Amino acid sequence: MSDVSKSILRVQDLHVYYPVETGTLFKRQTSMLKALNGVSFELAPGESLGIVGESGCGKSTLARAILGLQQPTSGRVLWQSEPLHEMSAASLREKRKELQIIFQDPTASLNPRLKIGDTIAEPLHNFYPRMDKLQVEERVKGMMQMVGLLPNMLNRYPHEFSGGQCQRVGIARALILNPKLVVCDEPVSSLDVSIQAQIVNLLKDLQKKLSLSLIFIAHDLSVVKSISERVMVMYLGKVMELAPREEIYTRPRHPYTSDLMRAVPIPDPEVERNKMDIVTYGDTPSPMDPPSGCPFRTRCPWARKRCAEDVPILRRVGGEGKVACHYADEIELPK
Repeated sequence: MSDVSKSILRVQDLHVYYPVETGTLFKRQTSMLKALNGVSFELAPGESLGIVGESGCGKSTLARAILGLQQPTSGRVLWQSEPLHEMSAASLREKRKELQIIFQDPTASLNPRLKIGDTIAEPLHNFYPRMDKLQVEERVKGMMQMVGLLPNMLNRYPHEFSGGQCQRVGIARALILNPKLVVCDEPVSSLDVSIQAQIVNLLKDLQKKLSLSLIFIAHDLSVVKSISERVMVMYLGKVMELAPREEIYTRPRHPYTSDLMRAVPIPDPEVERNKMDIVTYGDTPSPMDPPSGCPFRTRCPWARKRCAEDVPILRRVGGEGKVACHYADEIELPK
């Protein structure tokens, strides 16, 4: 596991609130949607961190804030010890070379009017406008080979490719500038299961080969299992659990993490039939009006009076991981 004491990225008490108008036509009021509500973590050079949670938990908002695309309401994002959101526009533009993203929808993220060779080369034209045309082409062909595409495909258009091939194009575009951090925002959620495995394996290989730091966002714990050294579980804009992969998958400490684990289908009919039912109940509360205390308490069967009064902090409960639960060292979670 990478040493987080030598962090390349530090996220400190990050809050992102969006103003939302509610009410009637004649009586409007502004409420705050709390997309992120105090998120903190660190990422070491070369480390891979999986971020998991239900839709609407703040994963994509966190990705945009890390990349400098979303101004936080409060808190800081430190990239190599420099506060990202306090940089000048020129300095932030230079940092773009080091921070890249792979999008969720591979076809929607590509310009249908551009040949894929031009799509992959676009970052080079933006940051190195004086680069020789032959150098650009050689760089693009080399990157295409690295992601599993034939170099003679560079004059084809996106509609001529499958979803998996389009995602390989997106990966090549993200890596063409030799970044230090790549944020993968649910990059396999729209792909077939067999193609998902290919893309995840490709990202693992590229991370090792290029010494990348990787943030892999997903809503399914099974997807991040093979690619992440640590896993961070989010709920309603807060971190519920942050632990090494082995701890998360062998002994989850938070009730929400446990339920996410048991929601993953097991390819064994007998084991699947005998698996204990999910104990979480009710719907996810609105981020415009989150519960007091622990945000998960309204759906947690182990919730007690203290859960409504005090916000649990991330704390170490055995092992190396941290969990935001008052009673993590007392309750026995089902497996």
